Amino acid sequence: MAYTTIDDPSAYFQTLLYTGNASANRALTNDGNSDLQPDWLWIHPRNNSGGYFNALQDTSRGVTKILSSNTNSAEVSTSAQVLSVQSDGFTVDDNADSQNYVNLNSINYVAWQWKANGGTTTSVGVGTNDGNTTTACVRQVNTTAGFAIITYTADSNGEQFLEHGLGVAPTFLLVKDRGNAESWIVGHEGNLGTTAFHNYLELNTNTSSQTENRWLNTAPTSTAINIGPDNSVGGNGRNYVCYAFAPIQGYSKFGKYTGNGLADGPYIHTGFKPAWVMVKRTDANNNWHMHDNKRVTSNPNNLTLYANLTNADASEDLDMLSNGFKLRESGGGYNADTGTYIYMAFAEKPFVSSEGVPTTAV
Repeated sequence: MAYTTIDDPSAYFQTLLYTGNASANRALTNDGNSDLQPDWLWIHPRNNSGGYFNALQDTSRGVTKILSSNTNSAEVSTSAQVLSVQSDGFTVDDNADSQNYVNLNSINYVAWQWKANGGTTTSVGVGTNDGNTTTACVRQVNTTAGFAIITYTADSNGEQFLEHGLGVAPTFLLVKDRGNAESWIVGHEGNLGTTAFHNYLELNTNTSSQTENRWLNTAPTSTAINIGPDNSVGGNGRNYVCYAFAPIQGYSKFGKYTGNGLADGPYIHTGFKPAWVMVKRTDANNNWHMHDNKRVTSNPNNLTLYANLTNADASEDLDMLSNGFKLRESGGGYNADTGTYIYMAFAEKPFVSSEGVPTTAV
């Protein structure tokens, strides 16, 4: 039975649903047990006949700078989208700059939000780590929640070593070139087994795992992330953002499973009731599927959005349980026979509290 150091996950992750109304300076408030001032926001339209892009912002780059997971496009600066974050939510504007991301009239949205360090960053200069010269970076880190936002400019060495500050090795990485049309690069410890960081995935495509050198064929350590020389992650003089996650027992987990091809699919143990789950097949082309506990509040949790598309809510099934999740689909996106998959999950509540007391089963 898994203990946790985080009894209330809503202090570090929350989902908010809202409907756009094109009004100016509109404050949106979270409804979790704890207040959450977000440092990373991922906003996805849900009834998306217009094909509007989703928006990823953070307090390190500045929330008026938007990247979209459904495209390889460079960062966009806006004046009338997300304006600011506050102690328990964020403020959106009226879309008057015609970027059309977060507050279009009558469009339904879901906003997934993670807390890092309240927007407080630390500059880390060039140094040495395990004999390697480290790249200067700016980071904000939350060691309790296992989350770091790192911005860096790649240098001429061709190999980057980023000191992430988490204290333990991150097992899920997202890297995006901010100024150029380059794919989002994903590192995950479950990607095709023991050589996971010999491989990478692209968040903005449905492509299966690829083997070109993005991580120097080396998993992150407790102190540093290894970045290869490719332009998508380490092009000389280019600016990047890296989101790094380390698993926290009872709050987050980044694992893998093998499908069985049955409607009665595998059960995946996380040690907590999930609030958010993302699944990606690694051995074949398929979309990045995202579920949460707000769009659907009972099982089957049958609404999914795709990180790599501008889709509306689609119907695909899984169950969110008190200590994990269970696949209820036999299709290739989740559960092809012998198919290999990775997942990323964050908690609604732990299965066992920090005092070793089982929480209420749902």
